[in-house]
Amino acid sequence: MNKRVTGIGGIFFKCKAPADLRNWYRDHLGLNTNEYGSLFQFRDAINPDQKQYLQWSTFSEDTKYMEPSSKDFMINYRVENLIELVDVLKKEGVTILDEIETYDYGKFVHIMDPEGNKIELWEPVDQVFTDEYDDQSTK
Repeated sequence: MNKRVTGIGGIFFKCKAPADLRNWYRDHLGLNTNEYGSLFQFRDAINPDQKQYLQWSTFSEDTKYMEPSSKDFMINYRVENLIELVDVLKKEGVTILDEIETYDYGKFVHIMDPEGNKIELWEPVDQVFTDEYDDQSTK
């Protein structure tokens, strides 16, 4: 089996005023924000030519996205071969919360850790974000 987690893919947290907080981070800490939060680009340590991404996002305090966890945050982990990993996790007795969903930017599934933290697993397609970055830099 490939490595399970290869890095952090996202940090999501609840707040009272998501747009205002995103703007605060933009204005005071220089984050390049949009309606989803801020996307951070970095290089893979083993393959420096490969660009990768991390999503930072604010959510309203009444969001249902992090349920069934009662926590105010959720971490997204980058993984390899999500389908194979989910099969292994099921055999290990890990709680799988939903079915794998596929988008143009990757595959996702949610699991729970033993302390009730919802975790998002993401098999990314980084090229989608690279193309977006390249498009924005030519404008």
